This record gives sequence, C-alpha cells and structure tokens, in this order.
Amino acid sequence: MTEVLAPLPGRAVPLADVPDPVFAGLVVGAGLAVEPEDGATEVEAVSPVAGRVMKVHPHAFVVLDEGGAGVLVHLGIDTVRMDGRGFTVHVADGDEVERGARMITFDPTAVRSAGYSAVCPVVVMQSTADSIGSAVPAGSTVAPGRPLFTWSPPAAP
Repeated sequence: MTEVLAPLPGRAVPLADVPDPVFAGLVVGAGLAVEPEDGATEVEAVSPVAGRVMKVHPHAFVVLDEGGAGVLVHLGIDTVRMDGRGFTVHVADGDEVERGARMITFDPTAVRSAGYSAVCPVVVMQSTADSIGSAVPAGSTVAPGRPLFTWSPPAAP
C-alpha cells in the first residue's frame, strides 16, 4: 500500500468534480484533487511520494515511487497553455526526491486570472477507483505533506 500525501494546501475535491473529462472520467487514473485557497499567490507543490521524477513540466510532474507507481500532480486544468508563466520548477527529470520535497512553486491566482481552473488532480497513473482507500473526505482542508489517500496495487492473479 502506498500513502499519497497532499502536495499543496487547499480543499479536497473528488476527481468527478474536476472540470476536465480526462481526470473526471479516471482516464489517467484514480485519486483526488486539491483546490488551492482563493487569494493564494505563491504555493509550493511538494512531492506526494518518495521516488524518481519521471517527468516535470511547469504545470505538472510525475514521481515514480519505489513500488513502481507513477503519481501525477497536475497544477490546474489546461495550464499547459500558460507556457510556464506563474510556475517555477525546482527539480529535473531523473531527480530522486523524498516525500514532501519542493517540486514546483505556482500562482493559483494567476491561473484563475488567466481563465483556468486552479484545481490540482493528484492521480496514481493507470489505477482504478477501487484501488484508492483511506481518502480524506471531500471538502476537507488538507495540508502539504499530510495524508491525502492510500493506493493499493491490484492483487496478482
């Protein structure tokens, strides 16, 4: 079982409520999302698991944990269109990171001002809804580095 930590402060949101059909439909995988507080301008997103940075963009990153699970954190919806404005990357592809390591600093107010949602999906890639457990209740306030949900890989056949 993998404990996935909240990568940023905010309010827990079910993926079904994320305004993007890819995340809401669990196409990428299952998990939860975090809505940053209104008025937040400099939020540090931290690694939800220990492992290797498989890919980092200004608006998203994937960390592969020691068990082989890829955890994606996407900072806002459609924020790739911001071309990195409002985002500062602190790691590189291939870096080994601890849980809670600073990954990207971003400005949710700038995201919202640009017309995008600042909600941040946190997804175990290629997972299913029934593999997620011990999730914080929707609407709960979460803090970075605190448990967000657990993930269990499917049982071997």
